[in-house]
Amino acid sequence: MEKDVIIACDFAGKEECFEFLDKFKDAKPFVKIGMELFYAEGPSIVREIKARGHKIFLDLKLHDIPNTVKKAMAVLSSLDVDMCNLHAGGTISMMEAAVEGLTRPDGSRPILLAVTQLTSTSEEAMKSDLLIDKPIDEVVMHYALNAAKAGLDGVVCSPLEAAKVHNACGKDFLTVTPGIRFADGDTGDQVRVTTPAKAKEIGSDFIVVGRPITAAKSPVDAYKRCIEEFTN
Repeated sequence: MEKDVIIACDFAGKEECFEFLDKFKDAKPFVKIGMELFYAEGPSIVREIKARGHKIFLDLKLHDIPNTVKKAMAVLSSLDVDMCNLHAGGTISMMEAAVEGLTRPDGSRPILLAVTQLTSTSEEAMKSDLLIDKPIDEVVMHYALNAAKAGLDGVVCSPLEAAKVHNACGKDFLTVTPGIRFADGDTGDQVRVTTPAKAKEIGSDFIVVGRPITAAKSPVDAYKRCIEEFTN
């Protein structure tokens, strides 16, 4: 896939989501369906948005014993999503099981990503809450290397870490980066953030953008601004 902007459709239900997507008359943005919308509407929301012609990143961040994750990934694969993810903290064996479960009989599968550390997690919180004393960059790189070893396609990481991930895992190892804000926007609850233009410069392959688009006065214009800054 070429570099793209993924809109985080973090809505409470399908009516609100479809009202938002209906604003895009001349485009079919790549969208992220997260826990809130998926848990509210179930698998049908994936099928309905897919039928509208959108690529889908199903962001459920699986994290469980390997066998459970393997079986869950087999279910998600049947939904024909384009991208999905899990937590790298679930270990290499869990990630390997996920790849096995996600792979269809014909050998195809969606892109599978590992979440390294959430962009809302600071190094201080990682140390005090999770008892991880290593520097956050070192932890992210270790998780990324584990994901590559397990056969995953890339990681979800802070845009500030994208170049380092590519250096460690190769240029073809994907970096999908949330924590994107416009230079003149509010950072909200994100800690490790940057702009679309800076994410492009650093080397992000995909950026995930939520409130700067969904809460904008003109979401379509905000989306176009992201596309312009990130892909052109």
